[in-house]
Amino acid sequence: MLENVTGARQELTIVLPVRLLSVPRWPEGPFPFELGNRRTDAQTRSTYFAPASARALYGAPGRPRRWHLPLDVKHDGLHLLGLELLRAATARNPEHALAVLHLSVERPLLPILRSLAGRRPNPADDLLTPSPADVLLTGPFDPAGLLAGIADVRDPDTPFALAQPYTIAFMTPTARHTPALRADLEGALPATADRWLWQLASRSTPKDFPLPPETAGKQLKDVVRISADWSALVLRQGAAFLGHRPDTGAGDFFEFGALHSRTVYLDALLLGSLQRDHIDELTDELSEVFNSSPLARPVATLERNIAVFRSTYWRQHLTAHGTANDLLLAFQNQHRLPARFDEILAEAADYSRLVQTQDSQQISGALGVLTILGLPLGTALSILQVLDDHSTAHLLISLALSVAATAAALTTRYGRLVLSSLRGGGGKA
Repeated sequence: MLENVTGARQELTIVLPVRLLSVPRWPEGPFPFELGNRRTDAQTRSTYFAPASARALYGAPGRPRRWHLPLDVKHDGLHLLGLELLRAATARNPEHALAVLHLSVERPLLPILRSLAGRRPNPADDLLTPSPADVLLTGPFDPAGLLAGIADVRDPDTPFALAQPYTIAFMTPTARHTPALRADLEGALPATADRWLWQLASRSTPKDFPLPPETAGKQLKDVVRISADWSALVLRQGAAFLGHRPDTGAGDFFEFGALHSRTVYLDALLLGSLQRDHIDELTDELSEVFNSSPLARPVATLERNIAVFRSTYWRQHLTAHGTANDLLLAFQNQHRLPARFDEILAEAADYSRLVQTQDSQQISGALGVLTILGLPLGTALSILQVLDDHSTAHLLISLALSVAATAAALTTRYGRLVLSSLRGGGGKA
């Protein structure tokens, strides 16, 4: 049972949405984990990502988007290594940010993941029992205390908040953990390996969520085979990395794997989170377009926000290195981001055409008014000019007849259509 398994190497990253109160006086850049002579600071990571993606994740000179704070807090089998803050401001939520907690775990990992998912130790427990996540993220690991004066942890009911924290788990097996191991480097994986991976990513046991055999292949089709040594799986509320050969300890390749899961692979998933939050906001903007008048202003704002999102965040290719791209695509697929963004573009285009149609109608209406007003008056003045009539009385009579003719014209079907066009309506005969 994976619930009782403690891996040879276990790392845990927790991502929480927060409201940024002030710029932290922390070192700028992502958490610079070190392995040998390799230091994963912003400069090093920026060489891994395309420039546009690097700017979204780390900011630009003089405009930082990310800060980190090293810590050394140990409690109950958990070791908090440090914190990160990533500014994730949107048009409507300029204080939105993501907090990242980096921990090492020295006891069974799955029960901790289940707690963070809000699951109770026993599925039969009373539903009124407090969520164990409330117990885990308290004391020395309480985000409210760790971020006091810098950021507020969002209420779960506010926009962009996740129902539970997003988790990224990394676990390597020992020689005893045969369900996760290949028979040899060229051998096939046992089916139990992907089941373990599913449990770590979904933060559930078969009792919590029995995976139907009929759909298991579909659920596990997005498993990323990084190499023969390890695999990854990205789901909506969590991701997991699992080794497939025994971890030999210090100096093993899995040290490098753990480093990648905490750094560039984490960054790929963070970019996916930024994309999801912006698409959520754009979807909300679409639903409110008709709540204000005139229509042109909210549509213009929406089009501008879409353009900013596309140029700043919307990337499906991060790097020439394939795994980060695969993880981002898996995250996008889990949240249907490409399909949702295509729907946003199509709906925004429909609204833009509607605004253009209304503008054309109003221009046509204005020309129609000029015609209705000007034709009778111009005709009357032309007749007086031809007759060389300079009588003031005749001029006033001509003006009165022109006004009467204009009023009569406005009561016709054409006149009503002109007035309706000026008001932005469709007009009726």
